[in-house]
Amino acid sequence: MPINAEYRGPGELPEIIPVFPLPGALLLPRGQMPLNIFEPRYLAMVDDAFRDGHRLIGMIQPDVTHSKQQKPVLFHVGCAGRITQLAESGDGRYILELTGISRFRVVEEVAALTPYRQCKVDFFAYLDDFTARKGEEAVDREALLAVLTDFLKANNLKVDWAGIEAAPNEALVNALAMMSPYGPAEKQAMLEAPDLKTRAEILIAVTEMDLAKKRTSGGDPPLQ
Repeated sequence: MPINAEYRGPGELPEIIPVFPLPGALLLPRGQMPLNIFEPRYLAMVDDAFRDGHRLIGMIQPDVTHSKQQKPVLFHVGCAGRITQLAESGDGRYILELTGISRFRVVEEVAALTPYRQCKVDFFAYLDDFTARKGEEAVDREALLAVLTDFLKANNLKVDWAGIEAAPNEALVNALAMMSPYGPAEKQAMLEAPDLKTRAEILIAVTEMDLAKKRTSGGDPPLQ
């Protein structure tokens, strides 16, 4: 999705960004994520994101399996998104859409007076995220579509095949990864994949394991 701001490298992004910890949420570069914002601290985060001009929010998962405290520790990798659509609901909520810019590695969480959390982050570990469709020629598209077909049949789902066939590999892999019904660990693995080819391979492997489990148990697929 084209956006008004052009980010050509890590130097054009701020070192400190607000972060939105959300289990199971996966944002990837150039992907779109809808969000329904209603908590006062995150309403303030959106207001501040517009006030500083960057309109950036860092999506990151809390590592709840390794933290029982009220303020859970965060995974070390997230993805920054720019607010590209925003609507007011009339009942105090924001309905917005983030467009993914680049993944980041958390350097440290900073002490902030804001009600939401902020982190100092490093985008330089993910230079390839700034190049659209980087490495997509290495993706095994045939294998990806085969496992998608099996998943759809197993779950009695239908999709717009014309749209899928027209989608470039990057858009296809990232959209399927973001929409996949898997848990935080699987989502984090796909986020941290070193390249698009590896992300597609993780998605295929996880889906194949899910299908095998479903065939064995005869049960329903896991829901996020």
